Amino acid sequence: MTTLTAPVSLPFMRPPRPVSLAVVAGLACAFVIGKALPLPMDTISAVIAPLCASANAASPLDKVEVITSHALPNVAGKRVTVVRVFYGPGGFTPPHRHSGSVTAYITKGEIRSQLGGGPVETFKVGQSFFEPPGSTHMVSANASNTEPAELIAVFVADEGAQLTTMLE
Repeated sequence: MTTLTAPVSLPFMRPPRPVSLAVVAGLACAFVIGKALPLPMDTISAVIAPLCASANAASPLDKVEVITSHALPNVAGKRVTVVRVFYGPGGFTPPHRHSGSVTAYITKGEIRSQLGGGPVETFKVGQSFFEPPGSTHMVSANASNTEPAELIAVFVADEGAQLTTMLE
């Protein structure tokens, strides 16, 4: 199993700010993650790090770390990708959707989540939630303004798919 050891910070994990170079770099970073996943993890690390570096400075506590990514040999055209999402106090991700199925498992703190028009739910350590492909994830946030939170997300998506698409 190949692992990526350096955390990757994605600027869309912070509160919205005016459009700037950091936002553009962050969107480029998210695009590269989605398009580069069929490549070996060492290549992903080399490609992503420079693109995300300029967007790192504002909030080092909110980040996404790619743990591993593998083609599924028994399901042609599909890939499983595992990431760790770190939310600093008050951290969140703006509304978004994923191209494949996502299962999230809370490993630290509490996470607030809302899919589509459903209720806002709070998940604690040891709990999990599922996101069907294409569902709108309206709320994904640390439930605490004082303590960090984190989750492990397992994506199953088409090979080469952009895993996360931010909504306007």
